[in-house]
Amino acid sequence: MVNIGNSWDNVLKDEFQADYYKSLREFLKNEYSTKTIYPNMYDIFNAFRFTSYEDVKVVILGQDPYINERQAHGLAFSVQEGVYPPPSLINIFKLLKDDLGVERGLNGCLVNWAKQGVLLLNTTLTVVKGQSGSHRGHGWETFTDNVISKLNDRNESILFVLWGSNARSKKKLITNPVHEIIETVHPSPLSCYNGFFESHHFALIEDFLKRKGYDAIDFS
Repeated sequence: MVNIGNSWDNVLKDEFQADYYKSLREFLKNEYSTKTIYPNMYDIFNAFRFTSYEDVKVVILGQDPYINERQAHGLAFSVQEGVYPPPSLINIFKLLKDDLGVERGLNGCLVNWAKQGVLLLNTTLTVVKGQSGSHRGHGWETFTDNVISKLNDRNESILFVLWGSNARSKKKLITNPVHEIIETVHPSPLSCYNGFFESHHFALIEDFLKRKGYDAIDFS
């Protein structure tokens, strides 16, 4: 059984008992025993461990975990301590500097963001080494769609940050008028020059937190 260690255990208890999740779990057992899978099986649910349900102020949606060694650790866009930031994360840091003047340097581990209420959620939580999208279509999308729906049920405002087509496809799940959505292209070098750097999303996040009376997030 999954033990997250905070309020998500109660919020997600029905998911972990659902037939689709049981099938997913069997699939993952075989994958982890026969292939190199990222992240480490003990890190799969780190996004939830670092950001409890009631503490979520901002959701940044990613797609898959990183596919290279020592990168993925259960938080969308984040890499493990001491690992050089991948191109998408470098572009995120460029936007952060342009918007708020915050310099991250080469510190690509975003645990400090997660601990302040930023849920860094991939829509698929595992991947085969070197094979992007390799665990799509096995149940993770159902799980994370239901996570988004449970966040949508909250009465306290959440800002959903949707980068790229995969994340933007989840917009239909966010129907509660207390929540807000900002969206643009993915920070990948393949798409970032089509509006990502002009989105001012970190400035918009800061504005949202002020308007809602939430504590500011230290993005450094």
